Amino acid sequence: MKPIPRIIKIPGEDPNECDIKVEKQCNCACSNSTITRGDPLQFIRHPFSEFHLDSELKQIGLNEENRVVYAPPGKNGVNSIAVVNGAAWEILIAFQQPNCWETNHRMWYQNWSKNTINSIMDNFIVLRFLRSPKILSSPIVKTPKVLEAWIHVTDRCNLRCHYCFLPHEKVDMSFETGRASIDAIFRSALTHKYPQIKLKFAGGEAMLRFPFILELYEYARKLGELHNIVVDGVILSNGTLITREIVKSMKAQELRLMISLDGLGESHDNQRPYAGGRASSADVVRGVDTAIEMGLTPHISITVSNLNAGKLPELIEWVLKRSLLFSINFYRENEISVMHKDLRFAEENIIAGMRATLKVVRNNLPRNSLLPCLVDLADLSSPHLHTCGVGQSYLVFNQLGEISKCHMQMKLPITTAKAHDPLAIIRADSLGVQNVSVNEKEECNKCEWKYWCSGGCPMVTYRATGRYDVKSPNCNIYKSLYPEVVFLEGLRLLKWYSSF
Repeated sequence: MKPIPRIIKIPGEDPNECDIKVEKQCNCACSNSTITRGDPLQFIRHPFSEFHLDSELKQIGLNEENRVVYAPPGKNGVNSIAVVNGAAWEILIAFQQPNCWETNHRMWYQNWSKNTINSIMDNFIVLRFLRSPKILSSPIVKTPKVLEAWIHVTDRCNLRCHYCFLPHEKVDMSFETGRASIDAIFRSALTHKYPQIKLKFAGGEAMLRFPFILELYEYARKLGELHNIVVDGVILSNGTLITREIVKSMKAQELRLMISLDGLGESHDNQRPYAGGRASSADVVRGVDTAIEMGLTPHISITVSNLNAGKLPELIEWVLKRSLLFSINFYRENEISVMHKDLRFAEENIIAGMRATLKVVRNNLPRNSLLPCLVDLADLSSPHLHTCGVGQSYLVFNQLGEISKCHMQMKLPITTAKAHDPLAIIRADSLGVQNVSVNEKEECNKCEWKYWCSGGCPMVTYRATGRYDVKSPNCNIYKSLYPEVVFLEGLRLLKWYSSF
């Protein structure tokens, strides 16, 4: 008897809902406009309904029995990833040419039940692996539901990270300025009908202003209750000042924590030393362990440069064994960090370090999806037109209440917290960083990964090329790694969801 056809995907409450459930976290503008299908799936299950294989469909063998199948998001605006066994693959490829159920269903019913065949076909159609002229669904651009804001509470910091873009002036945000910034965020949120606000408290080292953050966050949450807007907060920290008391207060206020850690020992210290030059890694690890011990799981932000790429595998193993969420960010050169030439990418070193890292992930596959966090700003969990929310759903407030489009351009403010609707001004600006659609970027618009990658960080591209409408200088790195990330996702699904 033939094996039963099997499709493995993340289960959901709605059988027609097969998108990967992940939350993207990063140390910059996470939110972005996504592409989704416009109409709910409507089809008539009938033996004479004609279907054909999606022309963009790809597959990678996982083992002798299973393969990961994925449809890069194209004109349909939907991307899907699933694992299928040999029997399910046999059914799928029967539709390489336009075909109807009647052609094969009698043969299939000799081997498998009608319910099994119907279930497999339903899944293939919902996943968009199979298409039909009768299923019309136009893609739409879905505006982010979260208005994201960077609150620069201080420029002071106890570290001197080599890639930092700040001058570390001894200037703090006052409570009056902080409150005016929160008020401005809410004005734009109400004007543009955002149901949720995400506040990122950053510096400098934000923990130097921890009591101030608590006071400001409490003010924001009260406004949220008043206007029926959900307020979410995260503190971006270097981790050296974390104490049990701080963690206890954060838990009480439901604040989340992101800690920067670039390696274990020297691989971290070489690019993130204290102001006096001494090593900081031991104190960061201590901060991570304190948070975990107190029941607050931090998100680990990792910046990869040419200095630490070779040691990245041991850090990822350390992170995965502690079941920590993480994001890998590539080093972005700026006016201050340019003097540290040893940080600059040697493309072959980064690819080698990342591939070694992916091997570690393969041996320690977590339950949560890694599609949005393994390769810099790329998010393979959902299709999108823009890499990040810069210029669309992101506001950056410096310590003086001036507003920029990107936190790396805080010296180039566009408006201030006094503006009635700062988001509208940010969106209309044509002088600062331009976060153009991937469809407008040369070469990107022909790439199969375009709606997952979106062309990389616009600041990095502009610094390297003087243009925003071209592909990222990291394009070769990205393309070499994306198939391996999909392969890992297939293995992860096989490990954690094969029982569903």
